[in-house]
Amino acid sequence: MNMDHSALLDLEKQARRAGSGLTASNLVGCWQLNTIWPKGQTKASVLNGWLLRRIGACLEISNGSGDRLQLRNAVNLSGLTLQFTGPGELNGRQPLLKFRFEQVELLLGRLTLLKRELPSPEEGREPFFALISRRPEGWLVARGRGGGLALWTLRDSDAARTSHPELSSNGEGGDGA
Repeated sequence: MNMDHSALLDLEKQARRAGSGLTASNLVGCWQLNTIWPKGQTKASVLNGWLLRRIGACLEISNGSGDRLQLRNAVNLSGLTLQFTGPGELNGRQPLLKFRFEQVELLLGRLTLLKRELPSPEEGREPFFALISRRPEGWLVARGRGGGLALWTLRDSDAARTSHPELSSNGEGGDGA
Protein backbone atom coordinates (compact mmCIF):
# COMPACT_ATOMS: atom_id res chain seq x y z
CA MET A 1 0.00 0.00 0.00
CA ASN A 2 1.41 3.35 -1.02
CA MET A 3 0.13 6.43 0.85
CA ASP A 4 0.95 10.07 0.28
CA HIS A 5 2.59 11.51 3.42
CA SER A 6 1.14 14.99 2.87
CA ALA A 7 -2.39 13.55 2.59
CA LEU A 8 -1.88 11.77 5.92
CA LEU A 9 -0.69 15.03 7.50
CA ASP A 10 -3.86 16.72 6.23
CA LEU A 11 -5.93 13.97 7.86
CA GLU A 12 -3.95 14.49 11.08
CA LYS A 13 -4.70 18.24 11.08
CA GLN A 14 -8.39 17.49 10.58
CA ALA A 15 -8.38 14.92 13.43
CA ARG A 16 -6.68 17.37 15.79
CA ARG A 17 -9.15 20.09 14.91
CA ALA A 18 -12.43 18.15 14.81
CA GLY A 19 -11.62 14.69 16.17
CA SER A 20 -11.34 11.50 14.18
CA GLY A 21 -14.71 10.02 15.13
CA LEU A 22 -13.03 6.70 15.90
CA THR A 23 -14.50 4.39 18.52
CA ALA A 24 -13.28 1.17 20.08
CA SER A 25 -15.36 -0.92 17.66
CA ASN A 26 -13.51 0.69 14.71
CA LEU A 27 -10.20 -0.68 16.04
CA VAL A 28 -11.04 -4.33 16.70
CA GLY A 29 -8.97 -6.66 14.52
CA CYS A 30 -5.41 -7.59 13.68
CA TRP A 31 -3.56 -4.61 12.21
CA GLN A 32 -0.41 -5.40 10.27
CA LEU A 33 2.20 -2.66 10.23
CA ASN A 34 2.64 -1.48 6.67
CA THR A 35 4.58 1.80 6.56
CA ILE A 36 6.53 3.93 9.05
CA TRP A 37 7.56 7.58 8.74
CA PRO A 38 10.11 8.43 11.45
CA LYS A 39 9.58 11.62 13.43
CA GLY A 40 10.20 14.69 11.27
CA GLN A 41 10.61 12.68 8.05
CA THR A 42 8.48 12.99 4.92
CA LYS A 43 9.87 9.79 3.40
CA ALA A 44 8.82 6.42 4.73
CA SER A 45 11.46 4.19 6.27
CA VAL A 46 11.50 1.57 3.53
CA LEU A 47 13.85 -0.81 5.37
CA ASN A 48 11.96 -0.69 8.68
CA GLY A 49 8.60 -1.08 6.97
CA TRP A 50 9.83 -4.01 4.88
CA LEU A 51 11.45 -5.71 7.88
CA LEU A 52 8.38 -5.32 10.10
CA ARG A 53 6.13 -6.71 7.36
CA ARG A 54 8.49 -9.69 6.87
CA ILE A 55 8.40 -10.58 10.57
CA GLY A 56 4.63 -10.19 10.68
CA ALA A 57 4.44 -7.19 13.02
CA CYS A 58 0.81 -7.16 14.13
CA LEU A 59 -1.17 -5.09 16.61
CA GLU A 60 -4.21 -7.13 17.60
CA ILE A 61 -6.97 -5.18 19.32
CA SER A 62 -9.96 -6.86 20.94
CA ASN A 63 -12.70 -5.86 23.36
CA GLY A 64 -11.65 -6.08 26.99
CA SER A 65 -13.63 -5.63 30.18
CA GLY A 66 -15.98 -2.65 30.37
CA ASP A 67 -14.84 0.20 28.12
CA ARG A 68 -11.30 -1.17 27.94
CA LEU A 69 -9.56 -2.81 25.04
CA GLN A 70 -7.07 -5.67 25.09
CA LEU A 71 -3.91 -5.26 22.98
CA ARG A 72 -1.43 -7.81 21.72
CA ASN A 73 1.62 -6.55 19.84
CA ALA A 74 3.57 -9.38 18.23
CA VAL A 75 6.23 -10.30 15.70
CA ASN A 76 6.73 -13.78 14.29
CA LEU A 77 9.69 -15.36 12.57
CA SER A 78 9.59 -19.03 11.54
CA GLY A 79 7.25 -20.07 14.34
CA LEU A 80 9.05 -18.02 16.99
CA THR A 81 6.70 -15.35 18.37
CA LEU A 82 7.53 -12.42 20.64
CA GLN A 83 4.38 -10.82 22.03
CA PHE A 84 3.45 -8.09 24.46
CA THR A 85 -0.07 -7.98 25.94
CA GLY A 86 -2.02 -5.57 28.09
CA PRO A 87 -5.02 -3.27 28.41
CA GLY A 88 -5.75 -0.10 26.50
CA GLU A 89 -8.38 2.61 26.43
CA LEU A 90 -9.47 5.51 24.26
CA ASN A 91 -9.27 9.05 25.63
CA GLY A 92 -10.32 12.34 24.07
CA ARG A 93 -11.75 13.48 20.78
CA GLN A 94 -8.94 12.54 18.43
CA PRO A 95 -8.72 10.04 20.39
CA LEU A 96 -5.57 8.74 22.05
CA LEU A 97 -5.26 4.97 22.36
CA LYS A 98 -3.40 4.72 25.66
CA PHE A 99 -2.07 1.30 26.57
CA ARG A 100 0.15 -0.56 29.00
CA PHE A 101 1.86 -3.82 28.22
CA GLU A 102 1.78 -5.95 31.35
CA GLN A 103 3.33 -9.14 30.02
CA VAL A 104 5.90 -10.32 27.47
CA GLU A 105 6.01 -13.87 26.10
CA LEU A 106 8.33 -15.76 23.80
CA LEU A 107 6.68 -18.73 22.12
CA LEU A 108 7.91 -21.48 19.84
CA GLY A 109 4.71 -22.66 18.22
CA ARG A 110 2.47 -23.35 21.22
CA LEU A 111 5.40 -23.90 23.60
CA THR A 112 6.02 -20.98 25.98
CA LEU A 113 9.77 -20.37 26.28
CA LEU A 114 9.54 -17.20 28.38
CA LYS A 115 6.74 -15.40 30.21
CA ARG A 116 7.42 -12.29 32.30
CA GLU A 117 5.39 -9.57 33.93
CA LEU A 118 6.45 -6.07 32.90
CA PRO A 119 6.77 -3.08 35.23
CA SER A 120 4.25 -0.27 34.84
CA PRO A 121 5.53 2.83 33.04
CA GLU A 122 6.07 5.98 35.07
CA GLU A 123 3.02 8.20 35.52
CA GLY A 124 2.62 10.38 32.43
CA ARG A 125 5.02 8.20 30.38
CA GLU A 126 2.48 5.63 29.20
CA PRO A 127 2.70 4.74 25.52
CA PHE A 128 -0.09 5.87 23.20
CA PHE A 129 -1.16 6.25 19.61
CA ALA A 130 -2.89 9.45 18.54
CA LEU A 131 -5.46 7.97 16.17
CA ILE A 132 -5.76 9.93 12.95
CA SER A 133 -7.98 8.00 10.58
CA ARG A 134 -9.44 4.58 9.87
CA ARG A 135 -10.90 3.82 6.45
CA PRO A 136 -13.41 1.18 5.32
CA GLU A 137 -10.79 -0.05 2.83
CA GLY A 138 -9.01 -1.49 5.86
CA TRP A 139 -6.28 0.92 6.89
CA LEU A 140 -5.51 2.88 10.04
CA VAL A 141 -3.02 5.70 10.55
CA ALA A 142 -1.74 6.97 13.91
CA ARG A 143 1.14 8.87 15.45
CA GLY A 144 3.02 7.23 18.30
CA ARG A 145 4.31 8.79 21.50
CA GLY A 146 7.79 9.05 19.93
CA GLY A 147 6.46 11.18 17.07
CA GLY A 148 6.60 8.65 14.25
CA LEU A 149 3.69 8.13 11.89
CA ALA A 150 2.48 4.57 11.25
CA LEU A 151 0.12 3.06 8.71
CA TRP A 152 -1.48 -0.31 9.43
CA THR A 153 -3.65 -2.49 7.22
CA LEU A 154 -6.32 -4.80 8.52
CA ARG A 155 -5.51 -8.46 7.96
CA ASP A 156 -7.75 -9.79 5.15
CA SER A 157 -9.55 -12.34 7.31
CA ASP A 158 -10.37 -9.57 9.81
CA ALA A 159 -11.46 -7.17 7.07
CA ALA A 160 -14.02 -9.68 5.82
CA ARG A 161 -15.27 -10.37 9.35
CA THR A 162 -15.11 -6.79 10.65
CA SER A 163 -17.00 -4.54 8.28
CA HIS A 164 -17.59 -0.95 9.39
CA PRO A 165 -20.33 0.50 7.15
CA GLU A 166 -20.72 3.37 9.61
CA LEU A 167 -17.39 4.78 8.41
CA SER A 168 -17.70 7.17 5.52
CA SER A 169 -14.88 7.99 3.12
CA ASN A 170 -13.66 10.72 5.49
CA GLY A 171 -13.36 8.34 8.45
CA GLU A 172 -16.22 9.88 10.41
CA GLY A 173 -19.35 8.09 11.48
CA GLY A 174 -22.78 8.35 9.90
CA ASP A 175 -23.10 10.45 6.80
CA GLY A 176 -19.68 12.05 7.27
CA ALA A 177 -21.16 15.41 8.28
